[in-house]
Amino acid sequence: MIRALLLTTLLVSPAMADEIWVTNEMDDTVSVIDAQTLEVLHTYETGERPRGITFSRDFKRLYICASDSDAVQVMDPDTGKILHDLPSGEDPEQFVIAPDDRLLYIANEDDAITTVVDTQTRKVVSQIDVGVEPEGMGISPDGKVQVTTSETTNMAHWIDTQTHKIIANSLVDPRPRHAEFSPDGKELWVSSEIGGTVAIFDTTDQSQIGKISFQLKGVRPEKIQPVGMRFSPDASKVFIALGPANHIAVVDAKTFEVETYILVGRRVWHMAISPDQTRLFTTNGVSGDVTVIDIASLNPIDTVKVGRFPWGAAARPTQN
Repeated sequence: MIRALLLTTLLVSPAMADEIWVTNEMDDTVSVIDAQTLEVLHTYETGERPRGITFSRDFKRLYICASDSDAVQVMDPDTGKILHDLPSGEDPEQFVIAPDDRLLYIANEDDAITTVVDTQTRKVVSQIDVGVEPEGMGISPDGKVQVTTSETTNMAHWIDTQTHKIIANSLVDPRPRHAEFSPDGKELWVSSEIGGTVAIFDTTDQSQIGKISFQLKGVRPEKIQPVGMRFSPDASKVFIALGPANHIAVVDAKTFEVETYILVGRRVWHMAISPDQTRLFTTNGVSGDVTVIDIASLNPIDTVKVGRFPWGAAARPTQN
């Protein structure tokens, strides 16, 4: 009898679905997409102008940069309720969480600082002076180095996470928007939106070891504006969003050569990879949608309509 009841419960219980969470900059909401069926499951209200988005390492808390509310909001992803705000400084745009799941590094664009917040005590640990208009945020896999890029100063600032001091500054092309460490921590990739390039640095000595430029037939060079980046699950490729060029560049992570381009929606910003590592989801700001790409074939397979000006994306595994 007990076995039959348990079986009935399992059959009628709804299956948990892996999710992609997307911030909608102009709607002050986040959309939750079922990563398998591609249906929008929920739309939750946030503070004003949500942009950066990331989960805690255990996926029990969602952090949202509500830029015009001057706050980092902490949401319960199971209910969509805002639990509390963290002190973030003015105009938080992007952030990155340390591997130990405690410290959050936040770019404060208006104040030219990186704010470090303890997510447990909810207090500011440090504020680090960086260049003008900081935005891109990356952290090494071992958590020892955090990098902030400054759009107007055109630099990547290397910060020691123990001392919270800048240990090096690297010049890049105009308007660096994103910083991404390779999974092995040996390289740092920095995209420059106006420069139209991606620079690659050796993390042992901060020397530049490569630079990638892009050419798209029928697209004017000034429209090619690299922003968000993601390494493929096997780290053999890097996916680079090219903004108003409306394409994702697929780059060989060893040779730094562009392999192909994938057409997506209008003004692609950022990306997330599904928890099962089979699909890439791109946020397309102007078209207000998300393009879904099959990673194995590198073909777009669907488009999901979300809110106005989708910006950031983060994946959440929910299946046991």
